[in-house]
Amino acid sequence: MAFYEHVLISRPDISPAQVESQIEELAEWLKSQGAKIGKTEYWGLRNLSYPINKQRKGHYSLLNIDGPAAAVHELERRHRISDDVIRYLTVKVDELDEEPSPVMGRKDRGPRKD
Repeated sequence: MAFYEHVLISRPDISPAQVESQIEELAEWLKSQGAKIGKTEYWGLRNLSYPINKQRKGHYSLLNIDGPAAAVHELERRHRISDDVIRYLTVKVDELDEEPSPVMGRKDRGPRKD
């Protein structure tokens, strides 16, 4: 099995609770396909760098996946046909990092000292 980091951007007009349930459903489906989910993170409603489908914001989420390539390909196919998904990106990595991602740690940092 291979390790993947999967970032998902959902439409801004759905609630954070709906995004969480969407991620839980994806995780359950991946588990049924033989994959293991390392960690999931909800990064919140963030501004996009450029408008996508006339949307300027999106709900960002991260999934760490340890699973077969076929399951990841099917996951991406499901994202392509889903109306709730604006964009997704899957990156194959050498190992999964179980620590909080840098996006989550940004809140803990103090002011910059230049």
